Amino acid sequence: MKLISWNVNGLRACVNKGFSDYFTRMNADIFCIQETKLQEGQITADFAENYLQYWNYAEKKGYSGTAVFTKREPLSVRYGLEENQEPEGRTLTLEFDSFYLVNVYTPNAKRDLSRLDYRLEWEDRFRRYLLELDAQKPVIICGDLNVAHQEIDIRNAKSNRGNSGFTDEEREKMTRLLQSGFLDTFRHFYPDRTDAYTWWSYMPKVRERNIGWRIDYFLASARLAPSLIDARIDADVMGSDHCPIILEVADQLLGNEDIS
Repeated sequence: MKLISWNVNGLRACVNKGFSDYFTRMNADIFCIQETKLQEGQITADFAENYLQYWNYAEKKGYSGTAVFTKREPLSVRYGLEENQEPEGRTLTLEFDSFYLVNVYTPNAKRDLSRLDYRLEWEDRFRRYLLELDAQKPVIICGDLNVAHQEIDIRNAKSNRGNSGFTDEEREKMTRLLQSGFLDTFRHFYPDRTDAYTWWSYMPKVRERNIGWRIDYFLASARLAPSLIDARIDADVMGSDHCPIILEVADQLLGNEDIS
């Protein structure tokens, strides 16, 4: 079973830059996207003809938003954390027979850190939510978590320490989440791999020189480790300032039938 996650930084723009071709070519069982930046009716997802589609739109136009395309019908779908709504469209939870899938676009602390307090409070709520799910069945979390966890996950760690996405506080929240019973699937397979990034600034030559951050993740309940096959980063795929990430898991994990 193949799962893909991609922060598309505006789906309409990304579709004009090859998204549909990549979507079709990869033929994922579940494809999650973040930062859709659109409202209902603003796009026709012709590329996802054989998929069920679930969208969580932000109330603010042209902002945030998440979506999941799945070949397998979920048992339930939840939009948001504590309540079945999310004003910024940041989370979608799909329940399957053997696991929960949580697609997330974590709030950014902003360059001036003006939203850091909100971000840290949101992290606590998000962790509690995941633990509630995990008490029922294993969880796979994917998306843009807006943090480079360790120094190995960022090209220029020393000069970026304290910047949004690499503050000690944000990194500690990630550490605490992982210590709560979850694993970073990429580091599970490649604990020492360097120069593995998922986001690059649009500044000239930055992506070409691979001056990046790894801020997009597939996390999983630690007890799912035997079902994990591989985790990869499709760094050569353009169309956004982020690139897609891929998780392969045993087919047995998804028990319900393909809808196609």
